[in-house]
Amino acid sequence: MNWIAKKSLLTESASLIGGLDRRAFLKTAGALGLAAPLGAFSVGNLAAQTAAAPVGELKKIKFATNASAICLAPVFVAIEQGIFKKYGLDVELVNFGASTEALLEAIATGKADGGVGMALRWLKALEQGFDVKITAGTHGGCSRLVALKSAGITDLKQLKGKTIGISDLASPGKNFFSILLHKEGLDPIADVEWRQYPGELLQLAAEKGEIDAIADGDPKAYFWLQDPKYTQIASNLDHGFENRVCCIVGLRGSLIRDDLPTASALTRALLEAQDLTVAKPELAAKAFLPNAPKDKTVEQLVGVLLDQTHGHNPTGADLRQEIALYAQELRDVQVFKQSTDPQQFADRVYADVLTA
Repeated sequence: MNWIAKKSLLTESASLIGGLDRRAFLKTAGALGLAAPLGAFSVGNLAAQTAAAPVGELKKIKFATNASAICLAPVFVAIEQGIFKKYGLDVELVNFGASTEALLEAIATGKADGGVGMALRWLKALEQGFDVKITAGTHGGCSRLVALKSAGITDLKQLKGKTIGISDLASPGKNFFSILLHKEGLDPIADVEWRQYPGELLQLAAEKGEIDAIADGDPKAYFWLQDPKYTQIASNLDHGFENRVCCIVGLRGSLIRDDLPTASALTRALLEAQDLTVAKPELAAKAFLPNAPKDKTVEQLVGVLLDQTHGHNPTGADLRQEIALYAQELRDVQVFKQSTDPQQFADRVYADVLTA
């Protein structure tokens, strides 16, 4: 089937259906070998989408990432499986490690066009005015609160008067578990002590009795729990957060304002990579393997991915609501300013690049 015939069939199918959600559209386009890469994500504009990116013309994009974070494996899938190219993009990955501040500054100043990061590390910076807009959620899970079984802590309320080890004072783990402690009736500032250690020393600190629990992320925290000495007290997939996003897509504001079709294509490509990760997690594990700890196998990495919710990637009103909830909760634990209106904040930092 040639390109014109494919485009005609896709447009005809859309008009017959009368409306397609994101997953249905991606599935249809994928079956036809199309990406509809550079147009608005509405059924009425499908023909314009498919014609917007001539074959062979790729838009160069710099995408910021943390190569050590397995929850970002779908980004590597999008590279290896040609998903970015399918959407008309030539993407160069730029590794900023765990430095969210450097990553966000790079996006805001145009050194990178976008990136994926943890919501509870990004939102405070966005409250302060970085010119970065959230366009999609990518998954839930990857923050864990763990302890040695010998500490005898199995419940959040048992942490009153205890010390929790963290990698840094602005870590998403600290922010998230502060929220959980608050919901359990504890004051996360007065009732617990947060003590900072380099990430590789957190286990040692626990074993020496310097801390009673550790708040950290995958893949480290997941693999700590493979040791029977450790137990999980809580994660960001329980206590009512089972369907809350953890990591988000952020694009530079000027890209969205000046080149909405590219912002749309980049977001769609990332969402399709999430879908593929759900369907074939072994592909994501293999793509991430070069960045994984040296002693880990593809099968072990698949285990980590399956313990996260890569099928939860909200957009639109759903994502705005999740951002507003986080803003309210961060305000409750004195991370956000008391003057910040959660819904106004969500409306300001979210950008709809899929239906405009």
